[in-house]
This record gives sequence, C-alpha cells and structure tokens, in this order.
Amino acid sequence: MKYKLGDKVSVLDDVITGIVIELKGDKIVIEGEDGFPFEYYSNEIVLIKEKQSELSKFSDISNEDLAQKVNETTPKKVSKFKSDLKPDKQPPMEVDLHIHHLVDSMQGLDKYDILNIQVEAAKFKLEFAIKNRISKIIFIHGVGAGVLKTELNYLFKNYQLNSYAASFKKYGLGATEVYIYQNQKN
Repeated sequence: MKYKLGDKVSVLDDVITGIVIELKGDKIVIEGEDGFPFEYYSNEIVLIKEKQSELSKFSDISNEDLAQKVNETTPKKVSKFKSDLKPDKQPPMEVDLHIHHLVDSMQGLDKYDILNIQVEAAKFKLEFAIKNRISKIIFIHGVGAGVLKTELNYLFKNYQLNSYAASFKKYGLGATEVYIYQNQKN
C-alpha cells in the first residue's frame, strides 16, 4: 500500500498510532502520539481511515438477511446444573493495570496521576471481588521500577490480604495473586 505524508497509521504488532512524517523507500517514519519518531516497513503498519469510536456509530445494515439476524433475539439456555462453583474451582479474576487499558488517552498525565489511576482501579476491582465473593484475583502490573507493585502490596495489607507472585510461567514477574477468604470484609 502506498502511504503519503500526513497519513494517520497504526502499527500492527504494537500499541503505537501516529502520523507519517517521512518516506524512505519501503520504510516509513511515523511520529507517535508522544512525539517520538518510529521507523517501520510498510507491511508493519495500516492506514487508519476512521476512528474505532466512529465505526461503532454506524448501525445501518444494508444486507437484509444480516439485519434480520442481528435483530433476532435468541432465548437463553437454562442450565440444569447448579452454577455456583466452589471457591477453589472458580477461575481467577484477572485485572490488567497497564495504564493504556485504563484510560483512553495518557495525554496530560504525569507519573503521579498514572499511579493514582492504577491504584484506584485496583482498589475498585478488589472491592468488587470481595462484594461478589470472588476468591482469587490476579493483578497484572508489569515489571517496571516496582512502584505500582509496592503500592499494591500496601493496599493489600490495608485489606489484610496476603499476596503472592502469580504464575511465572503465565505472567512472568509482572503479576501478583491475591486470595480473598469468604469472611473477608473491607
């Protein structure tokens, strides 16, 4: 695909969006939203024609069969089995605290703001889990400098919870596992 200067593009295997600022044959230099230049091959990026939020606004469906399928309501199947899983059989609740999962834009946020947003999200999810009797939560915080992990450990101590390193095989060093006992109160 041919790109031109000023095109808005997104990187396929990364969370980078930017504007094309230089063309070097098959390589394209884009300026990310944070102002830094990145160089990619043309097959590693895609042209953004419309924002994702704009695409969801289009609800008109021209295909009649598809429109009928969308408008049909299917009855929910009722299970004959009791749905209450024992606490030790429940899958863990995973909470990803990476900032790009919590806010739409990081523009104007400093490190203190980002940390507060992450800690408040963790507290909200922890209280949700206690209220809904979810016995195991995995907080994915990443490795970084360890500031968020330290704040999470302080939060868990305030709730009198024990925290452990989550599965290294699945999460690496960037996740903490918390068990909530049924008599736990916030």
